[in-house]
Amino acid sequence: MTEETRRTFHEDLDSVRDQIIQLGASATEAGARATQALLDGNLVAAQAIIDGDDRLDAAAVEIEENCQLLLALQQPMAIDLRRILAAIWITAELERIGDLACNICKGTRRVFGTEFSPRVRGLIAEMSDEALRLTRLGVDAYVDEDEGLAAALDDIDDRLDTLHADFVQVLLEHRGEGGLDLQPAVQLALVARYYERIGDHAVNIGERVRYLVTGWKQEHAGAAREHERLRRGLSEDPA
Repeated sequence: MTEETRRTFHEDLDSVRDQIIQLGASATEAGARATQALLDGNLVAAQAIIDGDDRLDAAAVEIEENCQLLLALQQPMAIDLRRILAAIWITAELERIGDLACNICKGTRRVFGTEFSPRVRGLIAEMSDEALRLTRLGVDAYVDEDEGLAAALDDIDDRLDTLHADFVQVLLEHRGEGGLDLQPAVQLALVARYYERIGDHAVNIGERVRYLVTGWKQEHAGAAREHERLRRGLSEDPA
């Protein structure tokens, strides 16, 4: 690349980063609003979030198309190539978080009219806060190219897993007391799973950031083990 071409390329990369920051903000806002709609039993607000998901999809498509243009026109190498690939992958994770916010809103419709105990309400709020905190940390790690924070997300996610397990236990206890009908209990269990999945997507963002910074992916460890088995002649045909 010429100096001018390189400068333009990095300006375009900065623009992609800014778009991802905005997409992350939109996805986390959708998640927070979805939780509030659920707790308030507000079907109008829930539907507005579902309808607004088209804007998140459009933003994700635009980012991906911009990245594809950079790949086609600039043919980047090394870390610049990893920045573009990571941007595409992270965009997909954030778009999926937006989809999960919509799923929470659909769950709101299915449990409409159900009274939540203070414990259920509290755990829903805690799961939401933790899932969206993980998402923001993932975006922060991406913006700062912070490998340490990216690697820590998997451990930070343990709290959300614990909250999810606590929530399921509370649902079972409420069923035993006759406090919740089966259908609302099932729907709330699904909603809890959506929060857990948001956390998983945030952890995936962390893995993509680690790839961006170091070139390492989690799959490399498994691939290395398989290569070693093949080298030793220990690989077995699948059953």
